[in-house]
Amino acid sequence: MRSPLLVVLAGGASSRLWPLEEKSLIKFMGRPLLSWQLERYAQLGLNQVVVVANPDNEDMIRALVHTLPNIQAEVMVQPEPKGMGDALLQLEGYLAQHGNQTLYVTQVHDMTDMRLHQQMLTAYQSGAAMGYLAGYRTQDYFPGGYLEVGQGGQITNIIEKPGAGNEPSDLVSIVAHIHADAAALLDCIRAEYASPVTTDDHYERAMAHMMQQHYFRVVPYDGPWQAIKYPWHVLDVMHSQLSAIDGQQIAPDALIEDGVLIKGNVIVERGARVFHGATIAGPAYIGENAIIGNCALVRESMIGARAVVGYATEVARSYIGEGVHTHVCQALDSVLGDGVNLSASCTTANLRIDQGPVWSTVKGERLDTGRTKLGLIAGARAFISVNVMTMPGVKIGRDSEIGPTTIVSEDVPDNTRVWAEQTIQQKAHKR
Repeated sequence: MRSPLLVVLAGGASSRLWPLEEKSLIKFMGRPLLSWQLERYAQLGLNQVVVVANPDNEDMIRALVHTLPNIQAEVMVQPEPKGMGDALLQLEGYLAQHGNQTLYVTQVHDMTDMRLHQQMLTAYQSGAAMGYLAGYRTQDYFPGGYLEVGQGGQITNIIEKPGAGNEPSDLVSIVAHIHADAAALLDCIRAEYASPVTTDDHYERAMAHMMQQHYFRVVPYDGPWQAIKYPWHVLDVMHSQLSAIDGQQIAPDALIEDGVLIKGNVIVERGARVFHGATIAGPAYIGENAIIGNCALVRESMIGARAVVGYATEVARSYIGEGVHTHVCQALDSVLGDGVNLSASCTTANLRIDQGPVWSTVKGERLDTGRTKLGLIAGARAFISVNVMTMPGVKIGRDSEIGPTTIVSEDVPDNTRVWAEQTIQQKAHKR
């Protein structure tokens, strides 16, 4: 049986990820997330790929996919973020040229075990159903689409966000969907966009409509699943990637001075320099041409290419982007985008006084991050001056500046300058 056409949805808006940028291009261990995903699918024989991009990331994605060996990828563009259904409608031109296809629909930001995709392809090989949907088994309520499942694993409906206590099953839909008839699917999606219903779940409604006439089968999955939806989820994917490091892999041209302690599973890429007195405690990743300064401590973290972890700096359980500069400071459970500057004596507080969950505001909504430790999330090129302290879960926007000795207790928008007001009082001397 012919392998399905892999469809990777990478065109959705990343507004909930602010102050970080395009999720498909966030680098983990030196490579964009999309690159990691496509390589994993290629190992399963899914070499024919359509990536649905958006106008902002189109050029970068085109440049990326053309560098990947053994993958034949085409890039389609979703002009506006009108939902997954509209993203799939961008395949119409491809199908007109190549004929009807079986589709394997995935999202770039969903990270699962390879076992799930193997199970999906095995189910598809049976040829028993019109569609196959992955169902993530969970006991805790998840604000997503739940699968209503009958005898023999037949899916009879998808119910979006039913509310705690109203779940039709313990299976949440992961976007790992195989559709045996792409043309029929797109016809149903088109009909939903023509309907008067205004909700943005056109794709889910189209599948629910098809389930009334065709057999859809669930493929249960209870393995790991990390989805980058909010910026702190970058830490979850980072820890997943770091846990896969096996042993110590130190590039021959990496400079490791005497008096350096490297313990655990650690990768040190080419051109990196680790100076006397530094400690790297794995699992950890040190990118190309990165610098780990004297007496610095890096543990359970990912350091991007050309980043500088300066003298006596502590980086713990943090994602440090490319070209970040730090010096005599602490980055704890934090995410620093490319080019961020964290100056001397800065501290990223990561724990509330009551040790409760850290909350964050996303698009005006207060959310429980699910983490009791979360430090700073800083967008690209943010400059944080000396002696700045950031409170747990605070976000600083791209290209913003934080002045010296400032305490940052709430989010800072992009391109914003924040300075602590100081008053100088002159006192007359007694004669």
